[in-house]
Amino acid sequence: MMKKFLPFFVLAMAFSFVNAQVDEKTAADEALKTKVKSAEIDSAKHWKFTGVCGLNAAQTALFNWAAGGNNNVTGFVFANLTLSYKKDKWTWDSNLDTELGLMFSSDYVRYPWRKANDKLNFTTKVGYQMHPQWYLSLLGSFRSQYAPGLDYKPVDAGDLDDYGNPVEPTLISKWLSPSYTDLALGVEYRPNDIFNIGVYPVAGRMTTCLEEVLRPKYGMSQREDGTYKPVMLNMGLRINGGINYTLVKNLKIISTITLFTPYTARIHDENGQKFGNFDVDWDVALTYNFLKVFSVSLMTSLKYYDMVKIDGSAWGKYGDHPRARVQFKEVVGLGIGYSF
Repeated sequence: MMKKFLPFFVLAMAFSFVNAQVDEKTAADEALKTKVKSAEIDSAKHWKFTGVCGLNAAQTALFNWAAGGNNNVTGFVFANLTLSYKKDKWTWDSNLDTELGLMFSSDYVRYPWRKANDKLNFTTKVGYQMHPQWYLSLLGSFRSQYAPGLDYKPVDAGDLDDYGNPVEPTLISKWLSPSYTDLALGVEYRPNDIFNIGVYPVAGRMTTCLEEVLRPKYGMSQREDGTYKPVMLNMGLRINGGINYTLVKNLKIISTITLFTPYTARIHDENGQKFGNFDVDWDVALTYNFLKVFSVSLMTSLKYYDMVKIDGSAWGKYGDHPRARVQFKEVVGLGIGYSF
């Protein structure tokens, strides 16, 4: 009798063993999934993504308008995005500040499409915490523009066509003409997540101007034969600061300022930029979102580059010849936007 039940007993034991193995594997898989999910959640805590982006547009139509003006449509896209990582004593922050806009006017017969605004600023920095509010920081940045910039002002009456438009506009900027690439090592002060300021006594700047005709305008170094170099390298002092703050719900302000003055410029050119004459880049973006998808934005940019020569009207002891001047741009927009 025992012999008849022995095969069934063995089979039952084998089934129990296999079932136990399956249960153990299932439990192990569930534990692994839980561990991986926990690790993903823990990793996500170290990252923070903030910024604003949007599309703004404006249109003007005139008919028998005595005061005059131009029929035009203007639109531009913009984004100011920051990705931050923090774990233990290490931080990594990257910021993209960019915009590109076009204007169309039917009153401009020869050149109805014109660039309205154009900016590309990218900064990334790695920091090591030496003190709760002080970081040793390595920074890299790049500044340029996307599309060619043109000046449509006529030089003299002979430059106008029958419609009063310039026959050929003058090129004043282009991709990598100019561009500014910095690599800097220094100390940064971060009292909170809103404000930071850094001093970088070891800062290298590479200025490029690939378009030969623009090189004198942007202060490129001269060769002995009188031609201008496409690339200029300088070591100097860099100071920068930033604010990223939500004033009230849906109202955000983002501002960055960068100052740079070279140690070495006068070595390469006796007429070069003196140490203490700072190049300035100061950008401010103020945005307010309403009804979830609409936004009002105010964006300003102030620049001063000691070696960039700009024509202008006489002011005080200065004439109207090309010289370094304060540059300022302001854009107010209404359109579709998102803040996070």
